[in-house]
Amino acid sequence: MSTLAKRNYGTLNNLFEEVFGGFPAGNFAKELHVPAVNVKENKEAFELEVAAPGLQKQDFKLNVEDNLLTISYEKQTTAEQKSEDTKIHRQEFSTRSFKRTFTLDEKIDADKIVAKYENGILSVSLPKKEEVKISPKAIEIL
Repeated sequence: MSTLAKRNYGTLNNLFEEVFGGFPAGNFAKELHVPAVNVKENKEAFELEVAAPGLQKQDFKLNVEDNLLTISYEKQTTAEQKSEDTKIHRQEFSTRSFKRTFTLDEKIDADKIVAKYENGILSVSLPKKEEVKISPKAIEIL
């Protein structure tokens, strides 16, 4: 089984195990207040989809260092939120900061990682290096 990354919370477990079995990723994400992540693979790249509705793209940070991809979010406070003209009677929703770290597999070309935020989903494309892309090939029968 190929691996994209490993979860970095104490012990390192295979990301695909987290998403597809073994560890209940959805409940784990809720308990830690981190968004859920979908992982997809095609012949060109791995794709991460981070569920982050209602957030602002300028508050996201993505970094790659020492073969670790870190996706973090920290809400910047604005003067509008601290207005003395408005009295808040009840505040039931808030945005919390989060940080997720993934160990990148040697098959990923870290220099070509791209991300976009659209419709509440942060999409991160992790292209595979040229030598590991699987191309269809016909095999001649002798």
